[in-house]
Amino acid sequence: MDIGALSLAWSDTKVHNDISVAVLDKSLDVQEQASAAMINMMNKSMMETSVNPNVGSNFDMSV
Repeated sequence: MDIGALSLAWSDTKVHNDISVAVLDKSLDVQEQASAAMINMMNKSMMETSVNPNVGSNFDMSV
């Protein structure tokens, strides 16, 4: 393998690695936002339970 082909192969590998890291970074950002939204949602539901402890705690079903 000559120097030119080796350089192209190394450059191609570097580009693929850079793209993979960028996609992973974006994925981590999305997951961080989703988890923050879930925590916020849970905190709001906890506040509702603390204000109205009987709301939603029992479910009566008859057929």
